[in-house]
Amino acid sequence: MSAVKILYAEDELFLGKIVRESLESRGFDVFMEEDGANVTALFKKTKPDICVLDIMLPNKDGFTIADEIRRLDEDVPIIFLTAKTQTEDVVKGFSIGGNDYIRKPFSLEELIVRIQHLLRHKQEPVPKIQGGTVTMGSFSFQLNRQLLVSGKTERKLSFRESELLKLLYEHRDQIIDRRDILNLLWGNDSFFNSRNLDVYITKLRGYLKEDSSLEIITIKGVGYRFVVN
Repeated sequence: MSAVKILYAEDELFLGKIVRESLESRGFDVFMEEDGANVTALFKKTKPDICVLDIMLPNKDGFTIADEIRRLDEDVPIIFLTAKTQTEDVVKGFSIGGNDYIRKPFSLEELIVRIQHLLRHKQEPVPKIQGGTVTMGSFSFQLNRQLLVSGKTERKLSFRESELLKLLYEHRDQIIDRRDILNLLWGNDSFFNSRNLDVYITKLRGYLKEDSSLEIITIKGVGYRFVVN
């Protein structure tokens, strides 16, 4: 079986060397580029299985590169590496077509776990909810009507419950940062809003508990992962 090919865009050469050599020691083929202007051409040449893109690159940023890659390949997984903490950058990354992001500094083990996770799910793209209906386990989630339906039982969700479930579902099987949820749905990550989030997570867990294939897992100190088995 051929090795997994990783396109790695990073202009911090010391960090890049460490990450590249560590990934290669695990059996990955790594194609590294430090100049953003050359990354898309390298993508065309190497046809990688996954892309790991730093956002802040010289001559062309990671968002622009990801947009170009998405025009060439709709399915290749893209992980963004970012030193930025602004929620709008995370949102922009997902809207362009990114699959995951890691904030610097990061551990190599975290990067490898996320790479392996995305490769396992490469054939199972996560559908976006565009105001319609999706099936999750034994439930039907009707976003436009804010309804969660199981069999003959219909539960009317509040707007916030509906938006939270939508966010978790659209990033299912990925870790979504607690701060990002708070900023996206409440506008800030204040203590009061943080407690509200706890309440809504508890409510959603209660609604979904009848289906053991659905689980909202708390990643302590980080956020949540919505697992759909």
